[in-house]
Amino acid sequence: MRWEDLFADLELQWEANEAAELASELADRSRREAGYLRMIDRMRPVVGYPTRLRVLGGQHAGESLHGTLAALGMDWLLLAEPGATEVLVPMRALLAVENLPVISAAPGHEGPLGAKLDLRYVLRGLVRDRSTCTLRFVDGTTLHGTPVRVGADFLEVAEHAVGEFARRGQIRSGWTLPLNALAYIRRIP
Repeated sequence: MRWEDLFADLELQWEANEAAELASELADRSRREAGYLRMIDRMRPVVGYPTRLRVLGGQHAGESLHGTLAALGMDWLLLAEPGATEVLVPMRALLAVENLPVISAAPGHEGPLGAKLDLRYVLRGLVRDRSTCTLRFVDGTTLHGTPVRVGADFLEVAEHAVGEFARRGQIRSGWTLPLNALAYIRRIP
């Protein structure tokens, strides 16, 4: 065996070991970085695109919703359904999202304002606008009415008939419900 062949063989072995170590390090780093990703980081790249969700509140294992992911907050998402309805889904009621892309947004890039826009903030917007809504509970039941007040962990709703407004003579009942009971809220246009 010639010295040149020996050195060439050793060099190839060294390069193969270096490549294997680099591949192992990259795989380990990828797994470690994936451990910092949150669901909102996985979903942020699909804001503005059609998507399908499974959420609590269906008669069996969950309910399927589809539309365009219109907005995303720390603990909520807004889905624009075909037909101009919007559905506000608390993240804790989300069961699954279909076909998310491989890419994710970097963790923690919602900014300080985005971190403050929690579910209660969005619900206060519904109260301010006096929006008529259908509320779906995690047990599958529904309530139709207008949100009237948001607390730290509850929502008060004036129940009234579909097509009516929350006026003194039209209100059937007032409900106070824990936020944890909500599967989603569909705003009626």
